[in-house]
Amino acid sequence: MSLHRLSSVTIGVPNPELTSAYYEDFGLTRHTDGWFSTSHGGRQLRLVHAPTRRLLEVSIAADSPDDLRAIASRLARLGIEASVGDARMVAVEPVTKITVEVTVGNRITPPAIPAVRFNGPGRDERGPARAPAVLREGRVRPRKLGHVVIGSVDQAATQRFFTDGIGLKVSDELVGVATFMRCSTDHHNILVQAAPVNFVHHTSWQVDDVDEVGRGAMQMIEGNPERHVWGLGRHTIGSNFFWYLKDPAGNFTEYYSDLDCIVEDALWKPEVWDRTRAHSFSTWGPPLPPSFIEPEDLAAMMTGTHSAG
Repeated sequence: MSLHRLSSVTIGVPNPELTSAYYEDFGLTRHTDGWFSTSHGGRQLRLVHAPTRRLLEVSIAADSPDDLRAIASRLARLGIEASVGDARMVAVEPVTKITVEVTVGNRITPPAIPAVRFNGPGRDERGPARAPAVLREGRVRPRKLGHVVIGSVDQAATQRFFTDGIGLKVSDELVGVATFMRCSTDHHNILVQAAPVNFVHHTSWQVDDVDEVGRGAMQMIEGNPERHVWGLGRHTIGSNFFWYLKDPAGNFTEYYSDLDCIVEDALWKPEVWDRTRAHSFSTWGPPLPPSFIEPEDLAAMMTGTHSAG
């Protein structure tokens, strides 16, 4: 695959300063120009002012200028105009009006994190030592932006833009709900779900392991219980541990670890899941809250009365 990472997202919010403080608490490094960095992915989130919360821009990295021209050509066949140069291609997804840029960039190989040794029945891998997780201190710091979930009033058309145009590959599909697509070896980097209004559902941020998922979320809700949305649990599609929180603008954010990796496309078989199938959302965890599927401000966004909250 010539595409190799989800580089960044730009999100518009009614109150950038209040929302920025949340993402600092979340563990991102704040810069003075509205950008936030992760430890491995660099500058991956930008917050700007907007009347309502919305996803404004998605940036994806590719290997070469030839890749950009190929993308522009495919978009043209879909009737979508693109601006293309040697280092950057820009197009607007027609349904959601999200600006999507693809830039030429080097592949990032993150440093390997040593595997945590777990004791279990018949094995004492850790030896005579306490579990490292109980000794950790300090704030949890996300390693990278993993994926963004987009609500679209025409899910099929938005999906075509990303697959037939940009070149993402489908990893799995939840019938009538969402399509999981990748521009890297991660199981999914962009997910498009059917929605009654175009909006950003959540961004997802990688941490080292399930202990960091739980520790990070507990740090976030200590003194701020209203931030909690759903978790701790383990997804079925993608296999990752998760915990969802909510920023002051209403956008969900996810700590995740242990996501499926698709290194060799030929070895992965995309599956079509039925939303009525048991455990289609999670194999274990708290019950799925209705507000996760239909956020509480969805009606306000549909009528144009949404505010910062």
